[in-house]
Amino acid sequence: MSELRDILSWIFLVAGSLFCVVGAVGLIRMPDFYTRMHAASVIETVGAGLILLGLVLQAGLTLVAVKLLIIGVLIFFASPTATHALARAAMARGLKPLLATPEDPSSKH
Repeated sequence: MSELRDILSWIFLVAGSLFCVVGAVGLIRMPDFYTRMHAASVIETVGAGLILLGLVLQAGLTLVAVKLLIIGVLIFFASPTATHALARAAMARGLKPLLATPEDPSSKH
């Protein structure tokens, strides 16, 4: 049973690390603020979540696992909220997405 837990833990740790690497490459390669912000949110939510899950499996049923789960819940709620607030602030300041299609003036209601 311990070997199965270790294998699952390492699968989650490696998968989370891969998401973090892909997200970091996305931060460098993406063309504008909004797509970079999406890459950063993937790093925070999925990458950190999988890494925390792997660490919880390594910790077992201890107080450390409870603390890691609390950190995971905080990240799960705070990351999308912060990303949404950043996007709204950027739109309010007039920053247009680079990949957006131009709006048709006749389609406004």
